[in-house]
Amino acid sequence: MIRYAVRWVVLLGLVWRAAACVGAPATVVVYDLRYTLAIDTGDAGQVCMAWDHCHAVAALQGLVNRDGPRLYLRFVESQHRRGNIDDYWLDMMRRPGEWLEAAAVEQVSGIESLVERFRSDIEGVVVYDPAVAATSNVASAVAGVERLLPIRYDTSQASLYSRLVLSGPKLAVRRRLIHEDGSSMFTGRGTIPGTDLPSTGSAKCDAYLWMKHRYMDTGLCDGTWGAYYLDQYWRRLPRATVLNHHCLTNHDFFIAKKAWFFDLHVWGDEAPVDDPGQRPGTDLETLKALLLSAYEHGGRERMIHIGGFVPWAHKYTSHGRAGGRHDPVPCEWEYGKVISAYNGFMDADAVGYGAMANASFYMHYPLRQQYPQAWVSREQLAERGYLTADGRVNFEGREFMIFYVGDYDCAAWLYQRMPDIWEDPNRGKVPLMWCISPILDRRAPMAMDYLRRTATANDYFAAADNGAGYCEPGMLQEPRGISGLPSGLDAWGRHCGRYFDKWGLSITGFIIYAHGPELNEAGLDCYARFSPNGIVPTGGPAVMLHKNMPVLRHDHDINEGDPAAAARHVVQRVAARRAEGLPPFHWFRNILKSPTWYVRTVDEVHKLNPNIELLDAPTFFELLRIHLTTD
Repeated sequence: MIRYAVRWVVLLGLVWRAAACVGAPATVVVYDLRYTLAIDTGDAGQVCMAWDHCHAVAALQGLVNRDGPRLYLRFVESQHRRGNIDDYWLDMMRRPGEWLEAAAVEQVSGIESLVERFRSDIEGVVVYDPAVAATSNVASAVAGVERLLPIRYDTSQASLYSRLVLSGPKLAVRRRLIHEDGSSMFTGRGTIPGTDLPSTGSAKCDAYLWMKHRYMDTGLCDGTWGAYYLDQYWRRLPRATVLNHHCLTNHDFFIAKKAWFFDLHVWGDEAPVDDPGQRPGTDLETLKALLLSAYEHGGRERMIHIGGFVPWAHKYTSHGRAGGRHDPVPCEWEYGKVISAYNGFMDADAVGYGAMANASFYMHYPLRQQYPQAWVSREQLAERGYLTADGRVNFEGREFMIFYVGDYDCAAWLYQRMPDIWEDPNRGKVPLMWCISPILDRRAPMAMDYLRRTATANDYFAAADNGAGYCEPGMLQEPRGISGLPSGLDAWGRHCGRYFDKWGLSITGFIIYAHGPELNEAGLDCYARFSPNGIVPTGGPAVMLHKNMPVLRHDHDINEGDPAAAARHVVQRVAARRAEGLPPFHWFRNILKSPTWYVRTVDEVHKLNPNIELLDAPTFFELLRIHLTTD
């Protein structure tokens, strides 16, 4: 029997080794873009160089990698560990038995050499207007559709335009978002160029509506892929947050997918700081027009995956010099409300860790068909002493606790922080419910696979907010404010169901209602189909059972850095909940905490109240279901 077991282990290993080679390139071309981070941000010329090079190289990467993984960048530096994040993932994929084990690596230096290396993959250049910031995003959309490099118009000798268009490879200009004499094509007056549409009065919004008319309404852009990334306004405030947070290296994946790009304000009660002369609400009206076109060209059936996030450190919010009246979190929530009304969800590359590189390369990584997880049985719970003889929960004075281990609702945060958090030597010492959006397998499949292959028995996975993507699920329900569209629950249910099945998920660890309505009967029915073992919404009853799905209301965030302070918060909140007559099931959300932090926090909790017990996710939610069924 042992011999057969050994043979099966060997066979499975061989199967995985063979699968790991699927789609692997013979050669990986590596380009080091880190020189764009070593700039003097007080020098406008260096700032322009960093912007221009990152933009063009990211677009080139998206086009080169569209059909296979060939070009890899070194760019994202770790803020929490030694070394480069991109190197970490490349090295991991080149280990023995891994996907790129047999691939050769070719280093290319100099942007002209890089362009020449892949010249056959591009048709030329789309030139955009430095005076109309929005044209940089429009250029990314055009680049994806027409296989062009986006380059800012600048005839100075050292500019990228001079190096690649006026000299060097002398790339042909195939599309202009600026007149040949350097004057602006989009002026906010008359009619929008190339259309019979009256101008909005905003050059910014006219540029996006031109994109909509020419590329979205015609189906040239894929409506199911959107990208909310900061436009070239970044050049004014490059140090508003982490220098890499122009997020241009995030564009590659979305250019590969022929996505539509935007950077628009979500509030209708003020003009945005980057376009103060517009009639308030013009940005929002433009965004709604883009979303409706995206909905009509794929989003109705498949949902709309939107990378990026409100650029709150640079514009639109009350933060620092951003110039808006609304605080950052309400801006996030309003944005979520608006896009959800059109079947949109976020892959929320938020400020701080929002930069990511190489997603167009990783998207070819071979995943297994399924990653199942086991659930606990009542017999197992009884054997462990959690059930009484008559099948009820055996509390014995115990308080049950679970941590929402987050926030992993965007590929960039997972990409940047997993190398230091997941590799913590204390992982596995206490049960943790890792809440990671399954949709991240689109941009970071190698990370998702690695987590599952290296998980301990104490690592269990649930979905992050709010399922397979961050949206406002109440905005999918009828009646549907903002858009007036029919219900999106069926599309959401199908979308989430596919990802929950693939990744063995049955719990949605957190559901944000924020500015949208709470889930109604139809919304709860939708979640019960793909998340039958539990949901944790921010509103509604403290606990309930909906068609055998346990529902536990969100309680507190516990994010103190000091484990002793965090433990005091936990114990105080447990006592307060029990004083309110709530059952002894306690949920706490934590953001980017290490396993060491959890181990120390649990130790401190036990010093203060030894009756509080941290449970694994299946035990916690199954006991909650039994309690709601029998008591």
